[in-house]
Amino acid sequence: MTTEDAAGLFDVYADPRCYEHGYLMSRRHETLDDTRRFVAGSIAAREAGRLAYTARLVADSELGAAGTVVGSSSLGDVDLEREHVHLGWTMWGSRWWGTPVNPEAKLLMLGHAFERCGFGRVRIQTDVRNERSRAAIGRLGAVFEGVTRRDSRRADGSWRDSAVFSVLVDEWPAVRATLTGRLGDP
Repeated sequence: MTTEDAAGLFDVYADPRCYEHGYLMSRRHETLDDTRRFVAGSIAAREAGRLAYTARLVADSELGAAGTVVGSSSLGDVDLEREHVHLGWTMWGSRWWGTPVNPEAKLLMLGHAFERCGFGRVRIQTDVRNERSRAAIGRLGAVFEGVTRRDSRRADGSWRDSAVFSVLVDEWPAVRATLTGRLGDP
């Protein structure tokens, strides 16, 4: 993620549908300056080991023009000793829900975590109320581990219970095959 991504990300972060299911990271962005502040915070979080990525369409398609910003996701909560990382802070614009965007982005990020960085466990979690996100994580092939109660505060100040999933390095080949199959790759 770079400061130049703010304008494209604003369209995603201003989408009211994205906040219907307990999205935790922030309140809906009302202005481009809200998104600029969010992007600046995400860039600053690199110091703490969280890497935020802006996702774009790579080719013109029915999903939009090449280069269109569709959302963002991050890798963070890095624990090198335990070989753990958290894949999260994900928000796709509602226009791209149920499309290949999420499986392809997760395929790339999980591949990066396991194959390039050598992690042994990738945690993926969502608000327990977010049934749409929970189903999407399950379709990735992640294993449901349980619910962490009163885990973190939502943007509105209420407490969130988190549905926790994970993918282990030994499960990665099967998960990768499932994701590439969903995307129509050989």
